[in-house]
Amino acid sequence: MHNQPLVDLLKDVEQEMIRLHYSEGTLNFYRRRWKMLMEFARERCETKYSEQLGFDFIEHHFDLLKKDSERKLKTSEVQELRVIRMIGDYQLHRTILRRCYKFKQILSDPYWIGISSQFREYCTAKVYAKATINHYVKQSAAFIDYLTAQGTTSCNGMTIDHINNYIKTLAGYTYKTVEQNICSLRAFFRFLLETGKVTTDFAAKTPMVQARKQTRIPSVWTEEELKDLLALLTGQIQKANGIMRSSCWHAT
Repeated sequence: MHNQPLVDLLKDVEQEMIRLHYSEGTLNFYRRRWKMLMEFARERCETKYSEQLGFDFIEHHFDLLKKDSERKLKTSEVQELRVIRMIGDYQLHRTILRRCYKFKQILSDPYWIGISSQFREYCTAKVYAKATINHYVKQSAAFIDYLTAQGTTSCNGMTIDHINNYIKTLAGYTYKTVEQNICSLRAFFRFLLETGKVTTDFAAKTPMVQARKQTRIPSVWTEEELKDLLALLTGQIQKANGIMRSSCWHAT
């Protein structure tokens, strides 16, 4: 996908934003920035998108990178950075990441809404705490949203590659956040197996990652770094295989 012309990449990002029901006002803001980016790329005789092109564009027009490193950005400036990060995310993962789910119902397909509702009932039957249930359902819904973006229409279409690729999208979050996400996913996969919606034990195939305080997965990745992350995570399962973390089974 890195060889996709910038103009085609931006069209795909726009279609995904439309699918996700971004407002017309938000779309128009992004379209204006994309037009500026296209002009910037033409001036440099570049036809493909790269992280460097995006960073150079932001630095040229908005001079934000130093302020970003010092965490001094205003809300409007964060939005400018979001423009290039969204393009990079879509180029890497073919989905739009880091959207705010807190106040939104992110699932729209009746099939997946039903699966999510059944998962909530499953968690309730397990007598998990309300906060744990909400956490599991919210994070599994984000994974389902990713599956939908990949064209997966049912549980039977889910593969271990989907799971591994989704884990890659957690780049930029702390190890603790990654651990919490994977814990939620393992609970979701156990539900799918126990209710007969899948025949593969994806929970056993999904490694846990040991959280380390104040450690963060880098937000800018090379292909080699992504491979290293998956190797690290896969190594964890060799130690934890068959052992269920108590935090995934009981409310604390």
